[in-house]
Parts: sequence; structure tokens; C-alpha cells
Amino acid sequence: MATKHIVADTQSLVTDSLSGLVYGNPTLALDLENKVIYRAKLAQDQVHIVSGGGSGHEPAHAAFVGEGILSAAVCGQVFASPNSKQVSSALDRLAVGKGTLVVVKNYTGDVLQFGLAKERFSALNAGNDSIRMVVVGEDVAVGREQGGIVGRRGLAATVLVYKIAGALAAQGGSLNDVHAVAQYVADNSVTIGVGLEHCHVPGNESESSHLAKDEVEIGMGIHNEPGNRTAKFSSTSSLVGDLMHSLTDSKDKDRNFVKFSLSGSDNVILLVNNLGGLSDLELGVALKEAGSWCSERKINVKRAISGTFMTSLNMPGFSISLVRLPEEDVKVSGYSVSANALLELLDAEGKAPAWKYTPKNSPAVDMLSGKGEPAAKSKAPSLSSKEGPAIPNIKKFVEAVTAACKSGVAAERELTEYDSILGDGDCGMTLKAGCEGVLARIDELESDNLASAFMMISEVAEEKMGGTSGALYSIFFNALAAEFAKLDSDAKTDAAAWSKALEATLNKFYGYTRARPPSRTLVDPLSSFILTFANEPDNLAAAYHAAQQAQEATATLDAKAGRAAYIEKSKVSESKIPDAGATGVIRLLDGLVRVIV
Repeated sequence: MATKHIVADTQSLVTDSLSGLVYGNPTLALDLENKVIYRAKLAQDQVHIVSGGGSGHEPAHAAFVGEGILSAAVCGQVFASPNSKQVSSALDRLAVGKGTLVVVKNYTGDVLQFGLAKERFSALNAGNDSIRMVVVGEDVAVGREQGGIVGRRGLAATVLVYKIAGALAAQGGSLNDVHAVAQYVADNSVTIGVGLEHCHVPGNESESSHLAKDEVEIGMGIHNEPGNRTAKFSSTSSLVGDLMHSLTDSKDKDRNFVKFSLSGSDNVILLVNNLGGLSDLELGVALKEAGSWCSERKINVKRAISGTFMTSLNMPGFSISLVRLPEEDVKVSGYSVSANALLELLDAEGKAPAWKYTPKNSPAVDMLSGKGEPAAKSKAPSLSSKEGPAIPNIKKFVEAVTAACKSGVAAERELTEYDSILGDGDCGMTLKAGCEGVLARIDELESDNLASAFMMISEVAEEKMGGTSGALYSIFFNALAAEFAKLDSDAKTDAAAWSKALEATLNKFYGYTRARPPSRTLVDPLSSFILTFANEPDNLAAAYHAAQQAQEATATLDAKAGRAAYIEKSKVSESKIPDAGATGVIRLLDGLVRVIV
């Protein structure tokens, strides 16, 4: 649970945040006293839509104020409903148009305060019926029995309700029609969320986690309300499958609020929403898995949207929403609702700070296979096609490479610990990925020559590792492959040949990095190993010992290159830990030397 915040004064947290939003978006305006964000220029020839609720769900609702979406948003304190006076100030301001639609999430405070302001407006304006209201409650985690007369909670699909309704309002739709389309979307939406942990409210005391490291909480609300169950986490695929099943299960009579046939006739809008603390990298995986689940069960996803729409402050988790589109045109209060019409309204431009661009077409289902487009073929000739010296003892060579890679995989935790203190924390994972990639292709070494063997390792480093270390390893083994490709096919691959090839490789390698020993990088043990081996080709143990000493020395060196070079020198020297990249080189040599020496 992230418990540190940049805000010290929580009393002005909401107003300061709203002020910042308007500062950066001058088409908006702010009624600071009532915490109402509204469009600076309100049209008089259209229906206006207002939403709101407690703060802490940003960007909802304030950052969705803009042309084609909301006309105003009323904000309460964190997780607290705004009062009716605040809402009334917004309704009075929006009275210049052709009517107002209120869209709120189904929480008692929001419904009461917005409802009271609506009724007050009507009473003060001689029974004026120019305000309608839609209450969104689409959380399937709250069943019929539990919800009782209160109903289900409103979640991220609320954003889709007012986006679609807002587009119709911008096109000149009547209050009746805008209300009808909003009600249809609300009635045909389902959402469920999952949290890896609760969120933390600024100003509150820190709380201990109630979840085990391998547990998640399914059905969490957006105000830290507990979910309806905890589950063991095994994979994104199984987690998303669990959520999707909850959304579409026709056998669960308590929670089956929208009917899905799973027979090919279900057309949906899919929304994967970040609850605040999840990386976009992980969110993309959740979207891919949700799309795969739908594809396997013949649910036709017409639009796939992911991003941060309605959060629970910094909660690490996400929610999935489905809006089931009508199979045929449906009349709602005289308005004809069709699948194409709803999609066109969703696709319509929305000029609000937080509205994410959505492509005006169905998602690319072919990408769900994980294969993507075929790789472009390199124009450079492959070294594996050239004649090179055959490996004199292929069994020994394969054993050495295998041992080195297994040693690199086993070092993941050690390297991650070092790199988390004085780096970006990925050194262990990248080396592990590279080693596992080589192990997966180890059979290719059974019949290849040394040049192609090193080229394979270079390719794996580039593709599987990435980043700086991946590039350095790839350049090194690419250069080593080139050195062996120069040798005649009948050349002996003895220690002298190896030492010369390695020394030439190091010189080429230096052409792509400024790091020179001692630099507190992987270059330190690598160069020590190669140069010692060049002087004593028949003494591999001496070369390994020199590399060990160079790696150990990095614990007391100033960083001249690598990530640690950006860290204050005193912190580096006080850490007394060796460089993660240098340690990675030693762990590879550990396995290699065990087999050869």
C-alpha cells in the first residue's frame, strides 16, 4: 500500500486540485466555493449533463467536463458526497440550455443530495420539469440479496453513460432522448473490480495489509469497501477469466443483471479501467486477456477501451465493464436505440481533458494470438550461413553454456536486490530473461558452428533482455560471432584462438560504450577476465579470479557509468554493495568455469 503523498494540507486538497485542472484547461471554469467545474462557454441550444460525487476518483468526474461530454461536475471532499447546495449552484448555472440530465453513481449520499437539489430546482421554478436523473448501479459484486432496496454500486461504466449521452446532447438531442439513451446504457452495463490492496487516503494513518502476498480482493468498491471474496492470484489470464465469468454468468441468479447468451449474438463495449495504482504496462495485459476471453466465448467486442477513467485514489487494481449493445433497435421512451447509434455516439469527439481517444472500429482480434505481424527479415547476411570452425567438443560447449545460463537465472533475486538500491531494479529480471531465452534455444547448438552459436546468443539478448544490458550483451556476442566467422574452417578452436577472439571482441565492444575499468559496471569483470585470459590463455582459473576481484571492487568504487552514475556519490559508497551488472557477469562465469575448469 502506497502511503506517502505530496500533499500535506488535506483541507485544501480538493480545491487545489480543481484549480490546477482549470489552470491547465482554460476552456473550463471553477466555482471555487461550491467546487463546481463547468464549461466556460455554456451553449443555450442543447441539453446539459452534470455528474459528480466524492473526490478521489479522478479523472472522474471533473476532468470529463468538456464539449460532447459533461457540462459540469460537482465535487465533494474525498469519498464524501457534495451537498445539495453545491449541486443547486450547478443546476442554476446549467438552466440556460434545453434541459439538464443528472447522472450519478448509486451511492446513498449522491442520490439524496443530487435528488434534493433537483426537487428544489423544480419547486423554485413552478414545477419546472427540465431536469431528469439517471442513477448508475452496475456493480455485479453486489447481488440482489445483498443490495436489497439500496441496489448496486455505481462504478466505471458511469463514464460511458455520460459520454454517450453527452454526444447525443451535443448533436441537439432532446432532453427526453438524451435521458432515454443514458438510461439504456446504465441498464445494460455490468462492472466488477479487483484490488491487489486497498487505497490510502491522504491524511489518514497507515493501515496494515489484510491480504497475503498471493491474494487479491475481487469486487472491491471505489471507497475502500471490501470485495465479495478474496482469491489466490496465479496468472492474469485466470484472474481476468474469473472477473469475466462474474460479469456474464447466466446461472448466477443473484448477480445476473444483464443477459449474455455467449452464442455469438452478444455485441459489447469493453472497458478496462485503472483503479489508480496499476501501471499501463499491466493494464494492457488485462485488456488483452479480457479480449481473448470474449473471443473464445463468442462475445463480439465492438469497441475496446482501456485507461484511467474512474479511480479509487491510488488503489493498485482495475475494473472491467461490459455494455451489451441491442441486437435489434429498441424503443426507449420513444427514442430508437440501436447498436450502431450507440457506437457512433461513443466514437463522437469528446473535448474533455481526460477523455481517451477511441478508434472508430472494432479491436484487432488477430493480435490476441500473441503472434502479431511477421517479423521483418534482416537484409544483412546471417553469420550462420558462413563457414566457421566446427566446435571440437559440442557436448562440453553445450554443458558450459547451459550451466552459465542456469547460474544467471538463479541470480535473479540477488541482482534485483542490488539493482533496486542503486539502479532501476530490472537487472535480475533482464538477465534471467536472456538466460531463459538461450536455454529455450539450446538445441540449436547441437549442429551449429561457433559463429552461429554466438549470433544466436546475441539475438536472444537483444530480443529478450532489452535495455542497456541487453544491447551490451548483444553487441558483445555479435562481435564475438564476427571474430569466429573470420577464421578458416580448419582453424583450431584452442585457448589461444579463443583469447585472441575475445580480445578483438573487447576492442569492438569499447566502440559502443564509454565505460572503462574501473567504472562500477559490467565492463569491470568482463575486461578483467578477457585481458587476463589473453595474457595466460592456458589459465582460465586466473582469468576468473581476476574477474571476481573486479566485481568485488565495484562495492567501493564511484560509479562512472551506468544507472548508479546518476545517484549521489555518498549514497553509492555507503551502500557497500557490488554493481548488479558486474555481479551478473560473474554469475555467468560461475557456471561456465564450473564445467570447463
